[in-house]
Amino acid sequence: MFRKTALAAATALCAFSAILTGTAVAKDWKKVTVGVEGAFPPFNSTAANGELQGLDLDVIKEVCKRAALECQIVAQDWDSQIPSLLAGKFDVVLTMGPNEERRKAIDFSDPYVITPNTFLVAADGPLAKLPHTGEHLSTDTEEGKKAVAEIKDALKGMTLGASLSTSQLKFVEQNFGDVVEIKTYKSSEQVQLDIEGGRLDGQFDNVVFARDRADASKGTLVTSGPLLVGGIQATNVCLGIRKGEPELQAMLNKALGEMAKDGTLSEMSKKWFKVDLSPKG
Repeated sequence: MFRKTALAAATALCAFSAILTGTAVAKDWKKVTVGVEGAFPPFNSTAANGELQGLDLDVIKEVCKRAALECQIVAQDWDSQIPSLLAGKFDVVLTMGPNEERRKAIDFSDPYVITPNTFLVAADGPLAKLPHTGEHLSTDTEEGKKAVAEIKDALKGMTLGASLSTSQLKFVEQNFGDVVEIKTYKSSEQVQLDIEGGRLDGQFDNVVFARDRADASKGTLVTSGPLLVGGIQATNVCLGIRKGEPELQAMLNKALGEMAKDGTLSEMSKKWFKVDLSPKG
């Protein structure tokens, strides 16, 4: 009993001293548990043999190697990624785009790719030729706001799908919710399947995913509309971490910075996307 009491007293004294001196004990990270959806190609997907693959997996494995971290990677539904991070089940979550709402809950690494959003639709459907198709626009500009208004007119009466807990869903609700029917899904692939099945007119999603699915569809799906950034959209793709983990954040950013500088992120982007979307500068 004395030893336990003495230990508790010593621990309390150390904590009190740390408060008085304004210092905190730095965490020595050796191992991290990483959450990933495993159903968002080409960022991440699950092969027939159960192996996780994609840009995200290449990035996090190289980050952990450079940061001397042991990585355990766990696949789990997208809408449970942040709750699991906050609950301590994960230390890092992949494919996480910062926006104002998410920044209130978690912190982020520097981005490893930057990707706008667009529409994935049926090639023979009513949305195949949306206004401003292929144009790069920001919704923070007057030109971008005007384009969104034109698209809203074209979407009236349509049914759109989006994944739960995504900035794309928030964007659709915010900008088109009063003129379209919105259906929500566990994953982007589930949305795509309902477009192909004629149960949806389209989905608003990451341009890399949309182009990948359009290419894989052999002509049944196409991308349509402008390539949008800005507003609530989370187009910087980062690693998500809990707040109050500065040591881990610094380790991740150091590794990502090295990978950007030596061209590793560029090569990974070209491998999986066929185009360099790695951050510059």
